[in-house]
Amino acid sequence: MKVKILEAKTLNELDSYWSNEDYSALLKEFDFPEADEVKDENLREMLFMAISDFEPDEAASIILTYKLSDQLNEGQIHSISHEMTNDKVAEEYPEPSLHYDLFNINQLLYKAYNGTFPNTEATLLKLEVVEDDGIEIGEDREILAKVIAGALKNRSLVKRLFADQLEASVKFEDAHKFIWTIKNPEKNKYHVLTSKYWISKEDIVGSDYDIEVKNFEEE
Repeated sequence: MKVKILEAKTLNELDSYWSNEDYSALLKEFDFPEADEVKDENLREMLFMAISDFEPDEAASIILTYKLSDQLNEGQIHSISHEMTNDKVAEEYPEPSLHYDLFNINQLLYKAYNGTFPNTEATLLKLEVVEDDGIEIGEDREILAKVIAGALKNRSLVKRLFADQLEASVKFEDAHKFIWTIKNPEKNKYHVLTSKYWISKEDIVGSDYDIEVKNFEEE
């Protein structure tokens, strides 16, 4: 399989995650007066003002409840809201499927308080599979993890922790831990979002390479 890394970019927020509808709804959650009358272009700034009137753990709890109450119970939200000011929960929380949401919540709070919460960063990888060897990739995290691994230096965290899985010596069950989202804007082109904790720009040592994607075979 021939692969080309088109871009590797470090991000500290994702513009597409929060909508104006989210900002307006959150203003109401923070008891902002006449929230419905705030113009779209002022929503984010007004929300930051509203957030800053609350203690950091209270604000975190409100936003976590708004965004993740269908996946976290009250006790979990309480714990995370207190941990967020000290810990990078988007990297450390034991349920990887929540890391993407926790990243966006953390960064909203980080910017609202101009600090207080730890700055967490993401990495956006844009790649093109020039020759796919007949392999249907789609949004298969396992295949994309193996494809991306071909560009990483040997001491990168992904290669050190998942070496056996990348080589298909064992079944690959951990790709979801570090691949947050996948977009396929054009045929054979992929945008992969991950945490900088897992893959940083500095981990990329190859931009044009061949990789053999091996499949695990049960005995």
